[in-house]
Amino acid sequence: MTLNPQKPLKMDVEAEKSAGGITTLSPQGRAATPLTRYQTLLFAITCAMAVANVYFAQPLLESMADSLSVPPSTIGVVVTATQAGYAVGLLFIVPLGDLLNRKKLILTQMLMSAVALCAVGLAQGWGMLLGAMVLVGLMAVVVQVVVAYAATLASPDQRGQAIGTVTSGVVLGILLARFVSGAVADLAGWRGVYFVSAALMVGMALVLYRTMPASITPPAKGSYWQLLRSVFQLYLTERMLRVRGTFALLIFAAFSVLWTAMVLPLSAPPLSLSHTQIGLFGLAGVAGALAAARAGRLADQGLGNRTTGIALALLTLSWLPTAYVESSLLAMVAGVVLLDFAVQAVHVTNQSLIFAARPDAQSRLVGAYMCFYSVGSGLGAIAATYTYAHFGWVSVCLLGAAISGIALLYWLYLELTAR
Repeated sequence: MTLNPQKPLKMDVEAEKSAGGITTLSPQGRAATPLTRYQTLLFAITCAMAVANVYFAQPLLESMADSLSVPPSTIGVVVTATQAGYAVGLLFIVPLGDLLNRKKLILTQMLMSAVALCAVGLAQGWGMLLGAMVLVGLMAVVVQVVVAYAATLASPDQRGQAIGTVTSGVVLGILLARFVSGAVADLAGWRGVYFVSAALMVGMALVLYRTMPASITPPAKGSYWQLLRSVFQLYLTERMLRVRGTFALLIFAAFSVLWTAMVLPLSAPPLSLSHTQIGLFGLAGVAGALAAARAGRLADQGLGNRTTGIALALLTLSWLPTAYVESSLLAMVAGVVLLDFAVQAVHVTNQSLIFAARPDAQSRLVGAYMCFYSVGSGLGAIAATYTYAHFGWVSVCLLGAAISGIALLYWLYLELTAR
C-alpha cells in the first residue's frame, strides 16, 4: 500500500467531545462484522424470550396469590414491580452499550436474567418475590441493548430492515408470553414457568456466545456518570430524538388506551367473553410484527416520513370500527389489526431514524427514546380506565382517536414547516 506523504493517514476512529464530558467515537472507518440473516433471527428470538419474561406473570397472578397467601387485591403489584425494574434499566443499564463491550454486556444480562427467574421460582415470601420481579424487569432491558447492537452491526442500507426484524421478535414475545405461561403453568405450576424460562435464557446465551459477532470498539469513553449525563443531554441536542420521541409518546398512549380498556367491554354483558376468548384478540397483533419488518425496509429506502404519515392516518381511523365492539366482534378485530399495524410501523421507523442521526450513541438513544414509550403507556392506561369508568367505551374510543389525531396533526405540522 502506498501512502501519500502530503496527506496524513486518517485514524480509524475520530474522537469528539460530547455533553457531560463523555467522549464519543465516530464509527467512520471502524470495521464491523456484517449482520447476517441468521444472526438477525437469533437476535429476534433473544428479544422475544427476554421481553416475554416481563409478561409471564399476568395470567399467573391468581396462582401466585394462592401459593404465597397474598390478597388478590395486592398481587397486582407484581406487574408494577417488573415494569418499575424495566424503567430503571432503560436509564441506567441500556446506555452502557455505548461504553462497554456489547457482546459481554448482552451475555451477562442474559445469565443474570436466568438467576432472577430462578429466584422468582424459588420465592417463598412476598418480599422475595417482589425483589426478584424487579430484577427480572431490570435485566429484561437486554432487549434494547440487542436492538442497538443490531443497528450497529447492520450496514446503513439494511439497518431499518434489521431493526424491523428484531422488533418483530419483541412483538411476538409479548403476544405469546401469556399463552406460553398459561400452558406451562397447567403442566408444571407457576414456578415451573420461570424455571423453564431460566433454562432457555442460559441455552440462548450459549448459542449467542458461539455465534454473536465480536463486539466492535465501544463508541464512547469516559466514566459511567458522564455517560448518564450525556443521555439527558441528548434530549436537548438531538432534535430527531425529540420529534420521534413525541411520536412514540402519543402512539403508545393510544396503544395503551386500547389494550388497557378493551377487556372491560369484552368481559361485561352482553358479550361476557371468557379470559381465554379475550386473550385471542392478542393474536391480531401478529399484524404488528409484519408491519415492523416492512416499515424498516421503507425507512432504508428513505420513505420514513411518508410511512409515518400513512401509519398515523391508519391509527386514527382504527378507532372507528373499534367503537362498534358490542355489535360486531369482527369490527373490533379489524380495529385491533389496524392499530397494532400502525403503532409498530411508526415505532420501527422512529428507531431507524434516530439511530441514523447519531450512530455513535445508539444505546443511549434507545434508552432515552424508550422513556417516551414508558410515559405514553402509563398515561394512556390511567386515562383509559378513568374514561371508561365515567363515560363508557365510546368515550374511550374518542379519547384514543383524539390522541392519534394529535399525532397525525403533529406530523402534518412538521411536513409543512420543513418545506
